[in-house]
Amino acid sequence: MAAAAVPAVRCSLLQRRPLRCGSGLRPVPGGRAALRLCSTRMEQEGINKPVIDRIIRVDHAGEYGANRIYAGQMAVLGRSSVGPVIQQMWNQEKVHLKKFNELMVAYRVRPTVLLPFWNVAGFVLGAGSALLGKKGAMACTVAVEESISEHYNNQIRTLIEDPKKYKELLQVIKQFRDEEQEHHDIGLEHDAEATPAYSVLKTAIQLGCKAAIFLSERI
Repeated sequence: MAAAAVPAVRCSLLQRRPLRCGSGLRPVPGGRAALRLCSTRMEQEGINKPVIDRIIRVDHAGEYGANRIYAGQMAVLGRSSVGPVIQQMWNQEKVHLKKFNELMVAYRVRPTVLLPFWNVAGFVLGAGSALLGKKGAMACTVAVEESISEHYNNQIRTLIEDPKKYKELLQVIKQFRDEEQEHHDIGLEHDAEATPAYSVLKTAIQLGCKAAIFLSERI
């Protein structure tokens, strides 16, 4: 399966187009509310711009990497019995990435320069874990989603210090945190812990996630 091209952030940072304001939430099939950022001349006065830049940059990178991991897993296990489960989780990650693409434009945040690396590394991790079998793929999912959920919780603790100012961003992160936790639980339900050397594999992947988070926040 060929690696997908890095998704472009459609609006140039040099283009100052007027933005439309929509309601905060809109219903989607399945009963879950999809988050839509109100972006008419966003109230960005008084925000901690360096902190928000780091949050959006690293979250965009994380969701991009997660998409590449699931793409790698589907390349190996797409036709297996667990394929539909992986595809369902991947579909949610696509929604997450789309939202952070929008936030990058709305807050005028540059993406990390490491996206081309995460493009390859994510796919290799996904395909490599899937080559260990269904349990290996799920062990990877548990390790990654646990790291992302913890990371989102840390961001929520930062933003909750001024919940009114960061209300919409908090809504996005809380919803995505809950969905990442669902993916973690799905992995456990599909025998992730039965993978040979599960603890070693999980620790190694999570160390990689921490390094990716540290780097993507900064460069």
